[in-house]
Amino acid sequence: MTGTFVGMPAFPEAARAALADSQLRHNLAHATSTIRAKRARVVGEVDNWEELRVAAAAVKDGVLGDLERTLVQLEESLTANGAVVHWARDAAEACAVVAEVAKAHGVEEVVKVKSMATQEIGLNEALAAEGIAAWETDLAELIVQLGDDLPSHILVPAIHRNRAEIREIFLTRMAAAGRPAPDDLTDEPAVLAAAARAHLREKFLRAKVGVSGANFAVADSGTLVVVESEGNGRMCLTLPEVLVSVVGIEKVLPTWESLDVFLRLLPRSSTGERMNPYTSTWSGVTPGDGPQEVHVVLVDNGRTNALADEVGRQALRCIRCSACLNVCPVYERVGGHAYGSVYPGPIGAILTPLLRGTGDPQTDALPYASSLCGACFEVCPVRIDIPEVLVHLRSQVVDAHRADTVPRPESLAMRAASWTFARAGRLARAERLAGVGTRLAGRVGLRPWTSARDLPDPPAESFRAWWQRTDGGRRG
Repeated sequence: MTGTFVGMPAFPEAARAALADSQLRHNLAHATSTIRAKRARVVGEVDNWEELRVAAAAVKDGVLGDLERTLVQLEESLTANGAVVHWARDAAEACAVVAEVAKAHGVEEVVKVKSMATQEIGLNEALAAEGIAAWETDLAELIVQLGDDLPSHILVPAIHRNRAEIREIFLTRMAAAGRPAPDDLTDEPAVLAAAARAHLREKFLRAKVGVSGANFAVADSGTLVVVESEGNGRMCLTLPEVLVSVVGIEKVLPTWESLDVFLRLLPRSSTGERMNPYTSTWSGVTPGDGPQEVHVVLVDNGRTNALADEVGRQALRCIRCSACLNVCPVYERVGGHAYGSVYPGPIGAILTPLLRGTGDPQTDALPYASSLCGACFEVCPVRIDIPEVLVHLRSQVVDAHRADTVPRPESLAMRAASWTFARAGRLARAERLAGVGTRLAGRVGLRPWTSARDLPDPPAESFRAWWQRTDGGRRG
C-alpha cells in the first residue's frame, strides 16, 4: 500500500533537518499566515458557520454508516450514465486500471487534474513504469514535477518554494518537458503563471486521455465534482477523448442536495474564497460533449480498515481542504516533507496510520508529530477531532510494543512510576530524592529532552512534609 514517501526518515529526524532550513521556515510562515488570514475573513462572514460544520459532519457520518449501499447506488447511477466503474482494493489494482485504459488507446502521455488520491496510489510512477508520462497541470503540482520534488501541502504542493526558486525551475527544467519558458522570464506571479499556461496548453490540446480525482461523488445522480481555482481541471475534464477518474470510496455523498453544505464549507476552508472559480461536474458520457469514454475507479486502499476503527473513522470525513495544515504550529515550522507522507500535517498524522496500520517506524512516528493544541479541530469544516484520534493512535503504537523483548525507555519510565505510586512509603522516599534527581536528570540523563523543554524545579518541601510539619499534620 502506498502512503509514505519511500526512503524518507521518520518524523523526528526529518523535522530536525527542516528546522535548520531558515529559508523553508520563512516560506512556510509567509504562506500559511496569508492563507489563515484569508480564511478567517470569509469564515467570519458566515453567521451559521458552526451549524454548517455540524451538518457536514452528520452527512459524512451518515454515509460512512451506510457506505456499502451508497456505493452500490453510485455505481448503478454512473453505469446508467454510460460510465464504466472499476473497483480497486489497493493502489496496485487502481494503477493497473488506469494503465490498461491508457494502453488500450495507444497513448504515451496523459494529462492530470490535481488529485490526492492519485498521489496516494503512486499513479505517476506506475504509469512511468509502463512507458506513459503523466503530466501534472495544476500550477503548484507542475512546479513540483518539473523540480523533481515532492509535494509538501495538500492544497499548495509547492508551498515550500518561493518565486525566485520557481523561476529557476521553469528556466532550467521546462524545455525538457515541452514548450520552454521565455528567456526573459521574471519572478512576477503573473509572468510565471503565463509561462505555465503556454507550456500546458500544448499538452491539453494533444492529450487523448485525461486523469482526475474527485472532491465529491454524488450517489443518486452519479455525478462527480471537482472544485479548483485555475481552470486547468476544466481543461482536463473536457478536452480529452477519454477520462479516468480515481476516487476514494469515502468521497461519496448521498444526494445532490447534500452537496450544498460542502460547497459552502470547502472553498472558505481551503483557499479563503467564498466559492471556487471553477466547479466542474460530470455524469458519465454526454454524446458530442466532453469525453466520450469515461471510467471511474473506486479505491479502497485501506479505507475499510479506517472505517473499522470506531475512533479513527471520523478521519474519513476529510474533504482535503488543508485548513488544519495552515493553523498547525508544527507544520508551519517543519513543512510537509518532514512527515514523509503523501498526506502531511495534522490530517496526515492520523490518516496515514489509519490507512496503513501501525508497525512501520515512519508511520508510528506520525501520531506524535503534534503538540495537541487543538487548533486543527477548531478549523476543520467537518469537525474531525484530530487530537482525539492522535491520542488514540499513540495508544495503538504503545500497545503494539508491550511485548517487545527490550522495553522502550518510555515503557520503563511508566513501569517505574507505577511501582513508585503503588505504595505511600515509596512515594515519600521518591519525593525526598526529587530535588537531587531532577537536577541530575536535567544535567545528564534528560538533556536531549530538556534542550527543548523547561524542566521545573521541584518545590523545597513536599506537600506530605508540609502536612506533617503543620497543624494539619498534628490534627491528623
